[in-house]
Amino acid sequence: MEFLYEYGLFIAKAITIVVAILLVLGGIIALVSKQKQGKGHLEISSLSDKLESITDFARGELLSKDELKQLHKEQKKILKAKKKEQKNKDTDEPKKGQLFVIDFSGSMDAHEVDYLREEVTAILCVAKSEDEVLVRLESGGGVVHGYGLAASQLQRIKDKKIKLTISVDKVAASGGYMMACVADHILAAKFAIIGSIGVIAQLPNFNKLLKKSNIEFEQHTAGEFKRTLTMFGENNDQGREKFKAELEDVHHMFKDFVQSQRPELDIAQVATGEYWYGIKAKDLGLVDDIQTSDDYILTANENKKIFTVKYSMKKSLPERLGLAASLSVESLLMKLWSKSETNFR
Repeated sequence: MEFLYEYGLFIAKAITIVVAILLVLGGIIALVSKQKQGKGHLEISSLSDKLESITDFARGELLSKDELKQLHKEQKKILKAKKKEQKNKDTDEPKKGQLFVIDFSGSMDAHEVDYLREEVTAILCVAKSEDEVLVRLESGGGVVHGYGLAASQLQRIKDKKIKLTISVDKVAASGGYMMACVADHILAAKFAIIGSIGVIAQLPNFNKLLKKSNIEFEQHTAGEFKRTLTMFGENNDQGREKFKAELEDVHHMFKDFVQSQRPELDIAQVATGEYWYGIKAKDLGLVDDIQTSDDYILTANENKKIFTVKYSMKKSLPERLGLAASLSVESLLMKLWSKSETNFR
């Protein structure tokens, strides 16, 4: 009897633990199913203060105590002279303004435009006509609609009569250059990749493989050109011609847009889909100056306050639990199944 009592108590405890675990898992699953993308937040920090800290640290490491003391004296004299000069200056002298720095590193689907729009909106809420926006751009291009929207976000800055400078340290090709050409001034490093004003679309076709395996594929559409090319059906010359015509239409739109932003360009020469390195790109008129973003910022820091503006998204619960990867794969497979994407490349 004692054995049966102990055994029954053990079973009761085990059942209780299992039920508790199931309840916790059920709660997590419920939260995951309801959880959408995490909330974002804006970060604005002083790049000028950061550069000043770097300078002070370097001087502290490299200079002797006597040299530092002498330097501080000289700085005080310079600061006093500047204040005196400022008082004597005409009040109508134009202000030097502030420099707002945005980083844009674009992927194929240009989902980063969601952050860009928040950053641009924040800047436009506080920027004045004497201010300037610097975008450190890096992108090899991607989907047409994504980079079209990204370029439109940058156009908002120019529409407000605020100077827009874009710096390309590595690459601004295809859709990336579509964004860059919106700027009032384009900077590029010597070996940055610039251009690739062209359009590409590609997709595999498995029709022969399906036929070989005796698998039939059916696709029903309403509208003559609802689907021109397909991954699983048998494509025909009429569909191919229509598909190519659509690519040409997008290319013409791309060329017209670049020409409207930089009318001095020989668009026939540069819109061949080729890319060039920074020095040659300057000769062709695709960029205005050869300079890195670092040098531009250091020069601007001499007479402007510089701020970085960044919009960050908090991780959702599925991402924190490691479920985001499986969801992304499922989403990618659905995209491949439904349609192919036309890309600026």
